[in-house]
Amino acid sequence: MVEREAELAVVDEALEQLGGAGPDAGGALLAFSGPAGLGKTTLLAEVRRRARARSCTVLAARGGEQEQHQPFHVARQLIQPQLAGSSEQELRDMLGSWYSIVGPALGLCAPEQGAPPDPQGLRDGLDWVLTHLVVQRAPVALVLDDAHWADPESLGWLAAFAPRAEHLPLLLVVAYRPDELPAHAEAFRTLPGRAGQRPLSLAPLTEAAVAALIRESLGGRADDAFCREAWAVTAGNPFEAVELTARIRDKGIDPVGASAPRLRELAAAQRGSGLVARLERLGPSTVRFAWACAVLGTAIPREIAARVAALGAEEAVDATERLRDVRILSSAPASAAHPAQSAAGPEEDAQGLEFVHPLIATAIYRAIPDALRVALHGKAAAAVVDAGLGSSAAARHLLETHPENDPWVVRTLREAAAENLRAGAPEAARRQLARALREPPDFDERAAVLYELGCASLLTEPANTVNHLRAALAEPVDDPALRQGIVIRLAQVLAHSDHLLEASEALAREIPHTHDARARLRLQSEQFMWDAFNAAEPDSPARSRRLAKLADRLTGRDLTERYVIGLRAWDACLRGEPVDVVLHHAGRVLEEHFSWAHEDRGFEVPVLVAMAHVYADRPGRAEELFDAGTAEFERQGWRGAHLSFAYSLRAYIRYRRGRLTEAEDLARAGLRLAERVGRRTPVHWYSIAILLTTLLARGRPDEAWELAREHEYGSPFPAAVVFPDSQTVYAELLLARGDARAAAAELEAVDRRLTPRGIQNPAWCPWQLHLARAVAADEPHRARALAADAVRRARAFGAPSGVGQALRVAAEVAAPQDRVDLLREAVALLTVSPAGYELAQALAALGTELRDPDILLRAVVTARECGADALVDDATGALLALGGAAPSGASWEDAPTEEELRAAERAVHATRTAVPPPQAPAPAADPTATPTGRIPKPSHDRLPSPSPAPPPLAPLGTGTFVGGPVPVQVSAACGGDSDLSGVCRKLGTDVSGLPAALEAFARSPR
Repeated sequence: MVEREAELAVVDEALEQLGGAGPDAGGALLAFSGPAGLGKTTLLAEVRRRARARSCTVLAARGGEQEQHQPFHVARQLIQPQLAGSSEQELRDMLGSWYSIVGPALGLCAPEQGAPPDPQGLRDGLDWVLTHLVVQRAPVALVLDDAHWADPESLGWLAAFAPRAEHLPLLLVVAYRPDELPAHAEAFRTLPGRAGQRPLSLAPLTEAAVAALIRESLGGRADDAFCREAWAVTAGNPFEAVELTARIRDKGIDPVGASAPRLRELAAAQRGSGLVARLERLGPSTVRFAWACAVLGTAIPREIAARVAALGAEEAVDATERLRDVRILSSAPASAAHPAQSAAGPEEDAQGLEFVHPLIATAIYRAIPDALRVALHGKAAAAVVDAGLGSSAAARHLLETHPENDPWVVRTLREAAAENLRAGAPEAARRQLARALREPPDFDERAAVLYELGCASLLTEPANTVNHLRAALAEPVDDPALRQGIVIRLAQVLAHSDHLLEASEALAREIPHTHDARARLRLQSEQFMWDAFNAAEPDSPARSRRLAKLADRLTGRDLTERYVIGLRAWDACLRGEPVDVVLHHAGRVLEEHFSWAHEDRGFEVPVLVAMAHVYADRPGRAEELFDAGTAEFERQGWRGAHLSFAYSLRAYIRYRRGRLTEAEDLARAGLRLAERVGRRTPVHWYSIAILLTTLLARGRPDEAWELAREHEYGSPFPAAVVFPDSQTVYAELLLARGDARAAAAELEAVDRRLTPRGIQNPAWCPWQLHLARAVAADEPHRARALAADAVRRARAFGAPSGVGQALRVAAEVAAPQDRVDLLREAVALLTVSPAGYELAQALAALGTELRDPDILLRAVVTARECGADALVDDATGALLALGGAAPSGASWEDAPTEEELRAAERAVHATRTAVPPPQAPAPAADPTATPTGRIPKPSHDRLPSPSPAPPPLAPLGTGTFVGGPVPVQVSAACGGDSDLSGVCRKLGTDVSGLPAALEAFARSPR
């Protein structure tokens, strides 16, 4: 530790703060950088010693040049020793739900069958494990040497975790060569907080320091000229200076000026060709053993090295001693011992061997003749498999070998890839399968390897994945299940790459050639799904006809049939078929458990079934489904796009329920997760659209606009269907900023895009209502016609919230004499719906129109409960202008009160006992009808007035009703509008769903 006082002072200060109790106490991240040989390893060894002296738990690991492609090599070094000796049950108890996610990556258990965790979910699990260890065993010093050689999986995780060190009792210390640090570890170059925003660069030793080293080792007789030359030939490199000093002592050179010319030759013998020449003088068997060790890497088991070098046990011991004597090999630290190393024998055997310095290992490895190095890697692969270290340990050696058409190589690489893929290391699996493909595999195995390669490349190289899977289809495939899997995966990657039409076409080409009926139905279900998400589907009405015909004759006997039925429910929702049709099909799907994390299925259809409940005014049921689905994602370790979708869409459900504060929090959480996936991906479009919608509802258009600009939200919009519709949300944002003309242009484009597809449900996309508002000032006739058609469509669908929203906007653009009747019906409908924000808007509009302080008071209270801040201000201003008093605060509670439950029971009773008058049955919506998309020109300025006495709904089973706007009568029959409104909003249902919701509430624990 010569001339490292400043660095050690920083370490001591960090250790003092780590174990302190004052305001400055806490963790830190320290990084030491410098070229090879500047003493980083020695410095970190001293850090470990000082940390242990202060009673710190030390986690230590070292990157290895030969182990860079072995996933989680560093993570295992850090964590495995802390859990060693624990039984499986103890590990399960300790890791909880993370056991099956992080266990395989850390080598604690074998991967389980099923879908693997995504890389982000695995990182989150590793974060949890490390945080848990730090808290349990605080204070902790985590020391990583040669970080530039750490495997990408471990290094990317630690770099992302590093900023947390300051908030934990953790000192995280890394050392690396700055020119070799990979891009995914850039976090180590700019450090947080007390670390000073930069790494500490190690400087070469000064002339005086080298002289002190020489005189300490050789005695004070070393003269200045000799010491000066030693400094010059080593350039102050600590490793070279120490090695040179040892060589001088071994050679017995007199440290005087006359001997100085010999130093340059001695220094050259320590590196490159000089080191190799020195090694060769030790004899052939020792050279072979050194080569074998260089191929094997760090923590080298001597028995395996002996086998690779083709040496007997005694020869291996002799070679080890010779290499130890000339300071080429040493014993590996106990923490770096190979996990399979036997504990028997001498200490060095238990710990394994390693090179004294990585420079030596690199020089010896590069000196191995090319053909021999390849052969040694092949022998090493066989040796580690025979030693029981598994296919993954062998795979890194097989990556260095030449193709030889060896079936064992292909089999071993496929096994390693499958293990790594299930452990959450798809990039490692991709490398191994690509190498297996070059071997090459047997003729009848090639398609399977290409398929596996496509599965491994899905997240990292979607374009290459498409090529691999298309190549697999071009191969003769005898296994029908394999061919089906290839086609389904090809469609999946095409769809996720925004090529939905190509995905559908790939499935369409395969369906006629699939003879098994169940397999053909599976392919059809996949095609229906991607067609449903294709915003540019060429013939959507025809697809709807085929889907309806197929789904209506299926019984739901297996998962594939239920997927088809689920798609039928969603299609009925988009097309605006009656809400009872939507709920009927959704209910058929949910008669049995409907997994969101099935091994070979996407999560899209379960999400669509849940969202169909949202638009059908059953958001409470939708939230139950999302809660269960999110829990499945987290158990499976799917914490990337899957979890972002879950958070964002749950935010949208809260928005639809009028719980805007909660919606904003969830939407921001979804956006943070989406940012980790990537911008302008489908999940990013969802998260941004939902957050923008929520901010607009809360009355913050400027913030929403800045967010849209920051995330480049705008044209071109995605080819996939997104809800809420991205272009419609953008138009709403323009409208909120006062740019009605630009908003109208965007909404007319939405019309041209959605109407030919038969998507005409304003509950799903209220583009007509926004367009009516956009053109109202310049084209009042057109605005009223648009609103009238939206009301008609909403009534055809039958969800009270959708009809109420349409009526409220229709009132906004209507002639003055029509507004009150429209708003009264809107309020009556929204009162018995779960849409709190829409109710608050309708109440505010009606109270303002009637100049009624009581209605405005209710509007203020409802808007405040929703978190609609701007609406609260507007309604309060109108209330105060009429001489009313603003309420002091809201008393919203999540659980229904006794009064609200009684109101719900009265509503259920009133609806069930209502007798419908004789009337002609309304024709059911034709799912095959194709709307023209054109708004008829009105003959007058007035919207149709609401019916003065709409017929009551006839009961259709528990909680389901068909017909006109009965909620108006139910509300009147029950009295206590606020109580009925409160219970509908809290239970997340409209009045027709109250029976089922009340039953579920009664069963729930409280």
